[in-house]
Amino acid sequence: MSRVVGCIAALPVPAFPAAVEARWEAQNRTVWNELEHASEERELVYEIGWIAERGIWRRFLRTNRKVQSCTNHAL
Repeated sequence: MSRVVGCIAALPVPAFPAAVEARWEAQNRTVWNELEHASEERELVYEIGWIAERGIWRRFLRTNRKVQSCTNHAL
């Protein structure tokens, strides 16, 4: 039986390429809340950026939160 001794060098990790253009987009949508069995308004915030290597735009949902009703009793 032979034995191979060697060293595995760590491969360099390429840096994440800088986006040509990146922006945030917020949308308010009415969605169904299955736990409460009711419709509710949610604010969805997306990060949109360009992937140069693929020549496409990408879109990630970054935040999903319930919109708080705003009532002003001081009128």
